[in-house]
Amino acid sequence: MQKSAFITIIGRPNAGKSSLLNAIIGEKIAAVSSKPQTTRTKITGVLTEGETQLVFIDTPGILKERDRLSAHMIKAIDSSLDSIDAAILVADAQKRAGEQERALLAKLSGSVPIILALNKVDLFENKEELIPVIAEYSSLGSFAEVVPISALKNDGVDIIKGLISGYAKPSPHYFPDDRFTDQPERVIVSEIIREKLLELLSDEVPHGIAVDIETMEEHDTKNGETILDIGAVIYCEKESHKGIIIGKRGEMLKNAGRLAREDIERFFMIRTNLQLWVKVKEGWRNREGLIKNFGLSFD
Repeated sequence: MQKSAFITIIGRPNAGKSSLLNAIIGEKIAAVSSKPQTTRTKITGVLTEGETQLVFIDTPGILKERDRLSAHMIKAIDSSLDSIDAAILVADAQKRAGEQERALLAKLSGSVPIILALNKVDLFENKEELIPVIAEYSSLGSFAEVVPISALKNDGVDIIKGLISGYAKPSPHYFPDDRFTDQPERVIVSEIIREKLLELLSDEVPHGIAVDIETMEEHDTKNGETILDIGAVIYCEKESHKGIIIGKRGEMLKNAGRLAREDIERFFMIRTNLQLWVKVKEGWRNREGLIKNFGLSFD
């Protein structure tokens, strides 16, 4: 009998939500970086094992509304809490529990089972140091389970999967069994490019960046090899940021393109020709038309 469950992954920025999603699915479908608010919208990951299909919804870290883009991100968080079977609250075990976790738990209001995934436990030399951390987070509310994990090291991820499988209910599978995300290929490519820019650029630049895939098509060479041609435009908000993204003699842009191309080739298993351009769109995070064009609108 087929079974399914919908699970939302919530937590404060940079807690490791996207890393956990990637580890559960076994594919890199969500951008990951050390910078907060890497995830800008809902990303669905699908894991089908036998008769059970688990649908995970990765969300932006909870934040305050600063502009129209952040307003759409808050809508994405709120909508991810509707019609779910369980939730995973991902928390950085090295940080104190705070108002952000309380706000997320208040939104759920005890409506579904919540698993607390205390992430980054690999950074603790003495595991006994986790005892007061678990006690502090447990005081926030009633959790179905508390699981120390390291998404980066894939430690504890199988425990999470096993627990979540227990919440699956008899129902048809909502995605083809061979699918592992609902993200279009162009979105996956744009997120790979943006991730590399997040890794390479200074703190003041990345949150003003959007990536638009203008062309993406395959062609065969004379010797019969198939190549994926991609043309992408990186949009930033300031002319000074454009210079930083390009870098001296174009080195920054070249490095980002090389790293992105390597990941794209691994993901699609095809040789790739990636061309990048940089353009300025001042204040795009407050312009609804551009937010929609970049695929970041939640309306």
